[in-house]
Parts: sequence; structure tokens; C-alpha cells
Amino acid sequence: MSNSGLIRNIRRPPQPPTPILGAVHLDDCPRQHYIPIYLIVVGVFSLVLSVLSCLPCAQKSEDSAPNTFSQVCTAWNSLTSCFLFGWFIAGNVWIYSIYEPNYNKNTTSVEPYCDRTLYLFAFWTTTLVYILLGLFLVGGCCVLFCFFLCGRADADDNV
Repeated sequence: MSNSGLIRNIRRPPQPPTPILGAVHLDDCPRQHYIPIYLIVVGVFSLVLSVLSCLPCAQKSEDSAPNTFSQVCTAWNSLTSCFLFGWFIAGNVWIYSIYEPNYNKNTTSVEPYCDRTLYLFAFWTTTLVYILLGLFLVGGCCVLFCFFLCGRADADDNV
């Protein structure tokens, strides 16, 4: 496995709890029944994408032209990534639209509920994506600013 493949896999959070938690609580969120399905699908597709990115077909060799199998793997990874992006947006709508749901499963109440563990896991994993994205953006801007300051030429350098 190349260094770029290893770094790409380290950046991804481990996903096994996601599909398992969604499957265990499949019927525990009548308020928004798509949340457990969202967790199952995002977990399974993330695992598939992680496994496929580790295969030799996903890595490009520097000494030869890309073969057909490598191009198919690249196309599949791209399609899966696009699907996960769209699914993530749909999951945002489902999760944030019911904030904060009724957590009590009461048989006498007619108000729909959502299991506390299921909802909070979905909520905080989705929110964590935004937190990490914000940190990467701020860190990237800081690095670019430092490059700008260090690479700036003085007026008398004749550059």
C-alpha cells in the first residue's frame, strides 16, 4: 500500500459502529425512520470505499500506463464518493430537521419518539464532520497565510 493510500485511510474515522447501531435500532425512531437507514447505508458504503481504496487496483503504478481494471476501480470509487456526498446531505436534512426529538418511548403518548442513543450518535457524528471540516479550513488558511508571509519578496529584492 502506498503512503498516500495509508494517509487517506488514517483520515477516515472507523465505521463499524455506524451500520451496527443503525441495524440494532432500525425500528426505534418513528419520528424520522430514515435515520437508522442512513446510518446503515453510510457505514456500509464507507467500509466498501475504504476496502476498495486499499486494493492494488486503486493504486496507480508509476512505470506503466493505467489498465482497464484500474480505470473501473477509479470510476467506482468516484461514483461511491458522489453517492456518499448526496447521502450525507440527505442525512443532514433527516437528522437536523427533528432536533431535538422526544426520547421517551411511552406507550400512552401519541407523539413519535427517537431512541436517544441512535439520534445522538447520528447527530454528533454528522456534527463532527462539520467541526473537522472547519478545523481543516482554518488550518489550511493559516498555512497559506504563513506561506504568503514567508514567501513575500521585499521591495529591494528586484524579483
